[in-house]
Amino acid sequence: MSGPLRGIRVIEMAGLGAAPYTGMMLSDLGADVIRIDRPRTRTAKPELYALSRGRRSITVDLKRAEGLDVLLRLVERADLLLEGFRPGVAERLGFGPTQCMERNPRLVYGRMTGWGQTGPLAPTAGHDLNYQALSGALSLFRRPGGRPVTPPGLVADFAGGGLMLAFGLVCALLESRASGRGQVVDAAMVDGTASLTTLVHSMTAQGRWSEKPGVNASDGSAPYYDTYEAGDGGYLAVAPIEPAFYAALVDGLGLRLDELPDRSDPANWSKLKRQFAEIFRTRTRDEWAEHFAGTDACVTPVLTPAEAAEHPHNTARETFVQDFGVTQPAPAPRFGRTPTRIAGPPPIPGQHSREALYDWGFAEPEVANLVNSGVIEQQER
Repeated sequence: MSGPLRGIRVIEMAGLGAAPYTGMMLSDLGADVIRIDRPRTRTAKPELYALSRGRRSITVDLKRAEGLDVLLRLVERADLLLEGFRPGVAERLGFGPTQCMERNPRLVYGRMTGWGQTGPLAPTAGHDLNYQALSGALSLFRRPGGRPVTPPGLVADFAGGGLMLAFGLVCALLESRASGRGQVVDAAMVDGTASLTTLVHSMTAQGRWSEKPGVNASDGSAPYYDTYEAGDGGYLAVAPIEPAFYAALVDGLGLRLDELPDRSDPANWSKLKRQFAEIFRTRTRDEWAEHFAGTDACVTPVLTPAEAAEHPHNTARETFVQDFGVTQPAPAPRFGRTPTRIAGPPPIPGQHSREALYDWGFAEPEVANLVNSGVIEQQER
């Protein structure tokens, strides 16, 4: 293991979406993350599921008293635990915060849910789109006269949820090192996504943002902050907000700034956008990208994920890596003295049951008994 979290022990209760992203982040930063999988867990090509990278997997039957005891003994040696069940499920299964902190008072217990542990929606189901909607974020992804777009599950699940939980866990861990006491981190995706909208609330209070789409400078309404279609059907992201950068855009389009309508007047935006759009359709996406390369016009090609991995800037920084047969983002952020790396490929459920238990203090004879009795499973890769 390498990275700033080297030496930190984490238990991740297997789940979907945002919580596994938290586990990936902690592993990428050097933590020893053990994932507790359910018995007889079978998924298609788990060895290619990059979101599970860098962890070791133990398959434990938590419905048996011996299996629950295995988990609680691991808790005694852990710094962090994270789970993504609905409120009350972990308690019913016997490993809620109270049960775990009785074994380890210094434990930081992270809980990932969509609606949070409290509130009228806490026990109900939901997904990324629902959490964006209720936080106010989804209304920002809308064009005049159109409905909100449906973005992939990145905003609420991963930014408002997974990243927020990782941040909260590390903050609580720092505090526990000083106080000697653990605590619960309640990471609700709706809370985290709402936090991402702080700028909009600030600008609204200042009178610089309207809830009506089509009149705000950074919601795709301004000619200097939008996407434009190129002649080959590709798109360019155009974002020269500052006057000097806007001047570089205008010059690159072959126009004269003093001959254009005043961009600071929203009444001129439609005319400017039509004029810019007509010019952008005269070349391909990549021709425009090359034309503006090295300038401050803030023009970049809209790339697919596969194209992004091949872009010269990303390859120079090794933003993406090819590991265990999968092209994927490298660990982020970067650290000068404690560099990070992917700790290993995604595990097969139960692949490390023996190995991880040995490393976390279990004796070889008792591990053999647990395997023979079916309390834990050992799977071969």
